[in-house]
Amino acid sequence: MSEHLPSFRLDDQVVVVTGASRGIGRGVAEGLAATGAIVAVTARSLADAEVVVAAITDAGGRARGYALDVTSIESINMAVDQIVADHGRLDVLVANAGLGANLPALEVTEEHWDSMMDANLKGAFFTAQACARHMVGAGAGRVVAISSQASLVGITDHVAYSSSKGGLNQMVRVLALEWGPLGVTVNAVAPTFIYTPGTAERLDDPDYRAKVVERIPVGDVGEIKDVTGAVVYLASEAGAMVNGSILTVDGGWTAQ
Repeated sequence: MSEHLPSFRLDDQVVVVTGASRGIGRGVAEGLAATGAIVAVTARSLADAEVVVAAITDAGGRARGYALDVTSIESINMAVDQIVADHGRLDVLVANAGLGANLPALEVTEEHWDSMMDANLKGAFFTAQACARHMVGAGAGRVVAISSQASLVGITDHVAYSSSKGGLNQMVRVLALEWGPLGVTVNAVAPTFIYTPGTAERLDDPDYRAKVVERIPVGDVGEIKDVTGAVVYLASEAGAMVNGSILTVDGGWTAQ
């Protein structure tokens, strides 16, 4: 084996995935388990998390479910402490949990704005903080946040969502500066439109899909596995020198 070929394996690494009950979160959790990781599958509902745990274990992977609501700091801290108590370590956080909604700027309410910020930015920060306390103590760790191409370019009807994800990018950069010297890298993955059960209704509309694909130079929307590949890279030895980066998985949308 060449010394210049890095490993993308995560054997025996304890990986926390938030919002892992469906869509990208579930796909990432299952993909990380396939690399050998022990996955802490978290969701607001423990029952929902356990469905994913069953799928992972049925496929030969290792996982355990936890209730974690990213809009509650108490819930975050309790879940993270329990994960460390159960496994004795915490190596990687994938901060995926969040909300998305389309709403013209003139119709945005305070409730809508606050819900986006609480889940997408505040929740991501305090989850990262809780996990990093354990990682810094161990002198090693990875934090991978799921951002969006909407954090990098303007998209109509997404003002609250785009603002929350733009803030997430800046959070990643600052944490990378603070925690990198302590052994913890911090990065984000910024996907384009990804076909999931949550986006299927819109992307199955031929007219809507055509307008989206027109903006993507590779000629199609993304799949969950495209995001999983980026997360595995950043979480593994292969991504050890990547810190403070926003990795776009957008088929070239933001290159225009």
